[in-house]
Amino acid sequence: MDRMQATRIIAVRHGETAWNADARIQGQRDIGLNDTGRWQARRVGEALASEEITAVYTSDLGRAHQTAQSIADVAGIPVVPDEGLRERSFGMFEGKTFDEIHRTWPDHAHNWRKRIPEWEPPEGGESLLQLRERVTRTLQALASRHPGQQIVVVAHGGVLDALYRVATGQEVNSPRTWELPNGAINRLLWTPEGFTLVGWSDTQHLDHEAADENTTI
Repeated sequence: MDRMQATRIIAVRHGETAWNADARIQGQRDIGLNDTGRWQARRVGEALASEEITAVYTSDLGRAHQTAQSIADVAGIPVVPDEGLRERSFGMFEGKTFDEIHRTWPDHAHNWRKRIPEWEPPEGGESLLQLRERVTRTLQALASRHPGQQIVVVAHGGVLDALYRVATGQEVNSPRTWELPNGAINRLLWTPEGFTLVGWSDTQHLDHEAADENTTI
C-alpha cells in the first residue's frame, strides 16, 4: 500500500443517547445526544484539535451530526452529511429494547443473535450483507475524494462494525471480538486496493470524566 497517497480515515461513533443507555434499538430513528453524549462529543473534538483534517463527513441522523459538529467546529471546517453513513435499518424493531424483541419475536431474535447474513428485520430492515455493501460503497466514495489527506467520518455502531470487518477481512457473521464505544476514535487507511486497520477503540480522551464534571468547555 502506498501510504503517501492513502486516505487516512478517523472513524468516530456518535456520542451516547438516552436510547443507548436504555439498550433501545435506534436504527434510523433520529435520536439526539444526551448529556453524556454531548460531553463525549466535546471531548472528541478536543482530542482531534491538533490533527490535520480536510473534511468531516457524517450520517445525517442527529446524534451523529451533533458529534461531527463538535469536531468540525474545532477544525474550522463544515460538516458534510451523507445518508450512506446512517445506521442499519432495523425495520419494526426500531424503538424496542432487546428484551422486548426477544419476548415478542423469538424467531427473529434468534436470527439476529446468530447474525444470519441474509436475514432482514421485517418491515424494511437491512440484512448484514446489504449493510456491508452500503458501508463499503459509501466509504470508498468518500475516501477516494481525498488521496494523501485525512478525513473524519462520524457514524454508528453498526456502520463501524461493518467497516472493521471489511478492513480486517472478516465475515459479517464472525463473532465480534472488538469494542464499539460511543465517542471512540478509530483509524484506518484507504487506497483503491481497500481498507487497512491502523488503530481501534481509542477512548483515552473519555477516561477522565470525573475530573471534568465542573468544566464549562
